[in-house]
Amino acid sequence: MKNLLSYLLLAILLFASNLIAQENYTVNDEQLSLKTEVEGTITLLWNTIDGEYRYFIQKENTITELKNTRVDKTYTEEYKQVLKENTSDASLSVKKLKLTNASLKPFFIEYNSLKDVNYTVEEKSIQLKLRLGAFVGITNTIYSKNPTNQILPALGIDFEIVDDYKLKRHSLVVQFKQTFESSEYKYSASEFSLNYRFKFVKKEKLDVFINTKIAAYKHEVIPSLNGDLELVQTTADSFSALLNFGIGADYALGNGYLTFLYGDIVSVVEGSYGEFPVDFSLGYKLNL
Repeated sequence: MKNLLSYLLLAILLFASNLIAQENYTVNDEQLSLKTEVEGTITLLWNTIDGEYRYFIQKENTITELKNTRVDKTYTEEYKQVLKENTSDASLSVKKLKLTNASLKPFFIEYNSLKDVNYTVEEKSIQLKLRLGAFVGITNTIYSKNPTNQILPALGIDFEIVDDYKLKRHSLVVQFKQTFESSEYKYSASEFSLNYRFKFVKKEKLDVFINTKIAAYKHEVIPSLNGDLELVQTTADSFSALLNFGIGADYALGNGYLTFLYGDIVSVVEGSYGEFPVDFSLGYKLNL
């Protein structure tokens, strides 16, 4: 099972890497890797750089950044003037434009269509990319036997697949989590799980999401007392289709995200041992 999951993670990594289309550009002596959103007489380029969405217009061989600088709590909207100057030969209004893909893309397409009657747009179906993260945390394993409700340390890694184009509020996460024994309770567990995340709050730098654990394979080391009241440890392996829910947040920082998760708060399938759930983790994930 572990080998199978390892091969699956490798396949996901290779698949996602091949689907990320971006090129390197030099803009004002800055080396940038940018994605092409709209291509034509004017081309819309963008990427998330150091946790910030940045947009550029390319006309002929000139690339200009579209900026919206904040001065004294007021946004100056320089991008509107840049777009106005580059599309002055067409009757287009920039008044209601926002500095987002969703707002800029129709504007670029409309201008390109006015300048070229044969202009067509090839719609992208997906724009996958991969994020790799590591985390540390604590848990009281409420869905496994824990008679004295001990808090145990845990750490793990996440492989997250996101779609920046059509499914911005959704992602899939393959996670490995290792729970360690403590001096008071000799329980430990290794778990591979498949998770779905719905981002019900999505801002430029902050995502807040519901985490649903869909399925998990778990290897547990469980302590117990034998007839002579001696401590013995037994092992158990299980594969379960779950519906465990948690809540978390990602905050853009550097070339990735600071990430927090309060996991396994409630389960539709698993029965708990009646304790209040304690399953917190904090980590960081990189954009690959």
